[in-house]
Amino acid sequence: MVFAHDTERALAAAAALVNTGQDSWRDGEDQLTTLDELAELVRTWQWSGPRTGDLAELAEVRELRPTLARFWSADKDTVVEIVNQVLRERRALPQLVKHDQWDYHVHATDPQAPLADRMAVEAAMAIADVIRIGELGRLRICGAEDCGDVYVDLSKNRSRRFCDTTCGNRANVAAYRARRAEPAIE
Repeated sequence: MVFAHDTERALAAAAALVNTGQDSWRDGEDQLTTLDELAELVRTWQWSGPRTGDLAELAEVRELRPTLARFWSADKDTVVEIVNQVLRERRALPQLVKHDQWDYHVHATDPQAPLADRMAVEAAMAIADVIRIGELGRLRICGAEDCGDVYVDLSKNRSRRFCDTTCGNRANVAAYRARRAEPAIE
């Protein structure tokens, strides 16, 4: 494990949220347009706390994506500014909590805070950990030509190049075909 379990989970959840809005190879469509899609995202990433389950909540979460996406593309100083702004605006108040199957970990919002606030602050706290240990380079954009998804490279040797095996396989097949198409040198 590169980071604490809650940091890894928050980073992966932030990447998943960002990727719902990416024009990627999957279909180029926004993957977070309905309340059911939001409910599934919340279920998948086990967001705790109350939800309103209404269109306003969906809009707030969707509006969060561009801010989080900047974590993957901005320079270190800009990322720090974004983290500090998110923590300040969302009134972060870090505290240790234990719930569900998780042992003590950090939550930095009131448990009753809006879902988008909880998502934003959790991502910002995770990014703060990444910056503190000098691992911002682990936040990456997929290396496949036709994919813009973001991911967190948790490999020991920092060698991951693709967001998932599908992109990696497609890139490898394309490279193989390109090599096969090259004229033989005699």
